[in-house]
Formats: sequence, C-alpha cells, structure tokens
Amino acid sequence: MHWSERKPPRPLGEDHGPVRYGPPAPDPGLPVLPELAGVLAAAAARTRPEPPGGGTILREAARAYWERRGLHGGPEGVAAAPGIQPLLLALIAAHGGDVLMPRPCPATWMPQARLLGLPAYHVPTPAECGGIPDPYALLETVRRVRAEGGRPRLLLISVADDPTATLAPPELVREACEAAVSEGLHIVSDETWRDTLHRPHDTVLLSPAEMCPDDVTVLCDLAGALTPSAWPVAVARFPATARAAARRARVLDILTALGALVAEPVARAAAHALGEPEAVTARVRQAAHLQAHIAPAAHRAVLTAGALARPPQAGRHLYADLGPLRTRLADRGVTDSMELEEYLTRRLGAPAPGGHRFGDELGALRVRLSTGPLLGSTPEQQMASLTAVEPLRLPHVAGALSIFAAALDELR
Repeated sequence: MHWSERKPPRPLGEDHGPVRYGPPAPDPGLPVLPELAGVLAAAAARTRPEPPGGGTILREAARAYWERRGLHGGPEGVAAAPGIQPLLLALIAAHGGDVLMPRPCPATWMPQARLLGLPAYHVPTPAECGGIPDPYALLETVRRVRAEGGRPRLLLISVADDPTATLAPPELVREACEAAVSEGLHIVSDETWRDTLHRPHDTVLLSPAEMCPDDVTVLCDLAGALTPSAWPVAVARFPATARAAARRARVLDILTALGALVAEPVARAAAHALGEPEAVTARVRQAAHLQAHIAPAAHRAVLTAGALARPPQAGRHLYADLGPLRTRLADRGVTDSMELEEYLTRRLGAPAPGGHRFGDELGALRVRLSTGPLLGSTPEQQMASLTAVEPLRLPHVAGALSIFAAALDELR
C-alpha cells in the first residue's frame, strides 16, 4: 500500500485501548564492578543531593566523555537526572508540541509523552534496522500531522537501538536526520547503548550530533553500559546554541519541580565511570565480548524455531517476531503480544516484555528477549561467563541456552 492510501496517523494509544504501557523491569545486568562500589561507599556519608541538572564534577565528567567521542562542548551544556525517565520527560516538556518516534521504540519513551498529554506518533523504520524512522515515511508523517492541525516539533531516535539491538548504518542516520531538520524538528538522540557494540571494530556508529550539531540533543542512560541499573543516573548533552541554552534552563526548572535530583554518592560513582578508568573500560570490553557470543546463539535459536529477528549488534536484548508461529501459539491461547509476554515469561522463567510495550501493535506477536538470564543465575556464574574466552562452553550457559531454545522450539 502506498503512503497516500493510508489512513491519517493517530496519536499513540488510540489503536491499542487500555494496554499496559509501563516499561518492563530493568535487566539486573552483571555484578557491580568493585571499583565503582568502592567509590559509592566512600561517598556514602554525603547526604545532600546534587543541584538540579547535576554538580560540576558529574557534568565535567560527562563533557569529557563526549569529548572523547568527537562531541565538543562545555559542562554548561550538560544536564543530569536520576534516570532516563525524568530527564526525557523534562526534555519533551521543554520543547512542547507533537513528538515523533520510530516503531518499535524503547519502552521508556511512550509513557513520557502520554504523561504530558502531548500527541505522539510512530513512524515505520527501514528494513535494515530499528531505532530511526524511514526518511520518506517521516516526511509523509510530518505532512499529514500538519495537515490535521498538529505541531510536530521533536523526533526521538536511537542509533544503537533498544529494543531491536540493531545499529543504524551512517547513511540512513544522515538521511533521517536531514529529513527531520528540513522539517524543523529537533532531534533527541538516545545513545544509551553506544558503548555496547558487540563487535566495535567491525561496525561504525555515527551520532546524529556529529552531522547536525545545532539540532541534536544527546541522551545517555549510564545503566546501559557503565553503571548498575539500581544506581539511576542519566545525562543529556545540549547543542551550543542560545536556543538550546534556554531549553536546558527549562529542563532544569522541570527537574527542580519534580525533585529529580541525583544522589551525591551515585553522582560520584557515575562521574568515576564516565572518566573511563581501566577497570571500567575493561568491563565494557568484556561485556561486549560476552554478548558477541551469547546474542548470536540466542538469535540462532529464534530463527531455528521459525521466528524472525534482526541480527543483534548492540545491547543485551533481541527483538523477535513470532508471527510465523501464530497458529501454534493460538493453540496455547496466545493471540496478541500481551498474552505472548505472559506465556514466554512463564515458560522462560524470566521477563519477556511484549511488543506492545515498545509501540508495536497489540496483534503483532513480537517480544523482546533478554540475554541476561543466559549468563548465569549467581554472581559467580555471571563472572565466569564474563571472563571466559568461549562462554558458550560453560555448563551453565549451555544449559540456559538449551532451555531457551526448547521453549521456542516447542512452538514449531
């Protein structure tokens, strides 16, 4: 069907009814790095929170982190919050207007726009990857929204994507960003997973802020790669423009009103991680090496069962489409993604959030599967997985993969 024959876009939620949109429980991840635990413990007596947007030490550490990645600027262009949800909420509120995002998208995105009561629209992604909109579909969606009286102002994207675990090719990122900027949209680039590339020497990640420096705010949840999920802290990098400075000030006002302040011990640990000492960078490398083995094995199990999934390239999830197994799933009472979530969560013994949490239609049998449970059930097993040269040979990993594959294979 051509775009001209499609129905006008509808804001998120109108095609789902009363669906549970709340984000899934976070992956507990790997054991806490002892060096970070030591920094947190040393600052435990500091009882005051950081000022709104983060203190000087944390913001300077974030500035230097982005400087090493080719994104220049000063600490005055950085803001921090206790987790990605309040920071994204403040960013969306500071810009106002309608919000556009790819389908599927991270589970933390939709609730923020809905909470603010702002119209938000999904845009299809290209066949190659998730995380960014198809450029032509984006232009058409903007045109249709404006024709209906809407005010599209903000585009959310993630080049290294959760939930699809894909990495957007630089040429597609450029086309999508150029389309957005040409229509006057500001871009929020969620780069939470940029340091989790499974094969960093074989892939190229291009930040939209490198191409459109005045039109992109970069967002990063440190729990993606650098800190434990139980230590909530996220940082945002604003463009070096007067308009961006005004929006940052508005973000700080909103964070103040929410009481969204980073605890000082967590801020000290986060600043240490952002400084990327050897212990932290070694852990990041080990985790990437581990996922480079585990994620493809899980992907093979999904394909062997007859389901579909893009090859995972980053993060610790993969996004599976069980549509080809619809008949067998229906025999088990599974007809939509909510029922699929409940079924696979019971069968796998681990959370398996359905695609409805990521913006996919309820009737699509899609699910995000985590590789975390395949690494071991105890800190000792997880550390053994992390340090193994060939983790697939470990008994606890092989056993977990066998259970994972069997749960899918019984649907063939």
